[in-house]
Amino acid sequence: MTAPSKVKVLIIDDHPLFRQGIRWSLESAHDIEVVGEAENGQEAIKLTERLFPDVVLVDINLPGLNGLEVARVIKRREPRTGIIVLSVYEDEEQLFQAIKVGAAAFTSKDISPEELVHMIREVARGRYLINDAVLAHPNVAARVLHQFRELAATDEEDGASLFAPLTSREIEILDCIARGLSNKEIASELSISSQTVKNHITSILAKLQVNDRTMAVIVAIKKGWIKMGYSQSSEG
Repeated sequence: MTAPSKVKVLIIDDHPLFRQGIRWSLESAHDIEVVGEAENGQEAIKLTERLFPDVVLVDINLPGLNGLEVARVIKRREPRTGIIVLSVYEDEEQLFQAIKVGAAAFTSKDISPEELVHMIREVARGRYLINDAVLAHPNVAARVLHQFRELAATDEEDGASLFAPLTSREIEILDCIARGLSNKEIASELSISSQTVKNHITSILAKLQVNDRTMAVIVAIKKGWIKMGYSQSSEG
C-alpha cells in the first residue's frame, strides 16, 4: 500500500536560528516534511520553482525583496502553493497586504509549535485561515472591505470581462453584507424571509468556493461585481 504523501514545506527567513527552530518544531509531525530553506526572496523563488512545496512559510520582513513581494511572485507562478506569512507582530496594514498577495494565513512569530503544525495542515488542505484573522477583528474586516471597495472602484479592467457567476439577487445580498447588514436586516431591506437570505448565502459561498461571508464579499469586490453605491432592483 502506498504511503500518503507528506506536506512539503519551504521555510523563508533570514535568521538561521529561527529557521532551525521551525524545522525542529515540524520534525515531530509525521505528515510534514521540510524540503528546503531560504534566507532571501530571490533564493526562495528559485527553490519554490524547483521543489514545488505545498506550503511556504515566509517572514514578512526579509531583506531586499520583502516577504509580501515574495508571496506575490510565488502565488502568481505557483497558484496551488499555500502561503503562510509570519510577522513579529500582527498589524492591520500587514494583514491587509497579506490578503492582497493571496496568503492563506497570517500569524505572529510567537505561535506555538502545535498551532503552527495545525495551520500548515489546514493550509495544505486548501483552507484560508486568514479569513479567521479578519473575522476576529471587526475593525480590520471593515477596513479590508473598504479598501477593496476603493480598489474595485478605480479598477481599469474592461467591465465586459468581469463575469459574475451570481444572480442579481445574490449580488444584492453580497452588497448588503458589505455594508454590514445582518441576515435579518437584509431580509427586511429586500422584503424576503431570513431563511431565503440564508439559502442565498449558502449558494453564494458554494459558487465562490469560500468558507464565510467576509471572503465572499472580498472576492466580489476584487472582481468588480459590487462597488460603493451599488444598487440592483431586479429579482434573482
